[in-house]
Amino acid sequence: MSPINKPTLNELRAFICVAEHLSFRRAADLLGVTRSSLSHVIRTLETTLGARLLHRTTRSVSLTEAGKRFLKNLEPVISGLDAAFENVAGTPGHLMGRLRINGNEAGVRFLLRTIVPEFMRRYPAIELDLVAEGSLVDVVEQGFDAGIRLAEAVPKDMVAVRLEREVRFLAVASPDYLTSHGTPRVPEELAQHRCIRQRLPSGKRYRWEFSKEGQEIALDVPGMLTLDNIQLMLEAAIDGLGIAYLPDSYMREDLQHGRLTAVLEDWSPVIPGLCLYFPQNRHMPANLRVFIDLLREFRGTQGV
Repeated sequence: MSPINKPTLNELRAFICVAEHLSFRRAADLLGVTRSSLSHVIRTLETTLGARLLHRTTRSVSLTEAGKRFLKNLEPVISGLDAAFENVAGTPGHLMGRLRINGNEAGVRFLLRTIVPEFMRRYPAIELDLVAEGSLVDVVEQGFDAGIRLAEAVPKDMVAVRLEREVRFLAVASPDYLTSHGTPRVPEELAQHRCIRQRLPSGKRYRWEFSKEGQEIALDVPGMLTLDNIQLMLEAAIDGLGIAYLPDSYMREDLQHGRLTAVLEDWSPVIPGLCLYFPQNRHMPANLRVFIDLLREFRGTQGV
């Protein structure tokens, strides 16, 4: 009996990557190969299996029925292999590779202040790739291991691990600004003030949200200045350019040292804070697992 040709592990991983992202360009970038070599790998796999797995045009990639069945059966097998490899060679002291995390600026800043220094000390062979951006991306589609956002923005099909207990958005201004322009007592009085507005990645302006005794208000506040970066908004408020609406974690020291004064505090309730989130029902990479373990260790010391 002649030997049966079988796909290689690299070919199977390449197929899974293309199938998950439905893009040869994106898959090639993630795998670190050229699109032409990746296309050759997929053609070789299809020849070996004797079945077409992907429909390809110049503009799109989609799975055939055979490709869908193959992917469904293949994913748990590859996850099992990854787990087996990690159990043999991936002891915590010898982990290596890359861990990619996408988050908003506040989330990445939080990690840099808390978890990252100890993680780098314990796991010097792991490369941390932290991407800070304002828009909420699909972490699976973009090839990230995890994401960081406020709890209310975490997609429902993700597993979330809390980073901080809660956060509070506050309207703040410099003492000089309030001396010159007065202090608003209710949210509607912001209409008579210079507000430092925030432009979201979508192009829309962020609406300031207030709540008190069951009454909820969302305002598109007036203002002469609009920015798309929270740090710049903070600096503009300290410089007396107007009232800004920011998470308290950004400005605790500025409030403590009197560079900023909070207004409308009784209209500013706390909300659930930042969470690290990742896909459920998928094998968790060892690098992400030890990062989460360290995060939980930190939370325990902080009483979160």
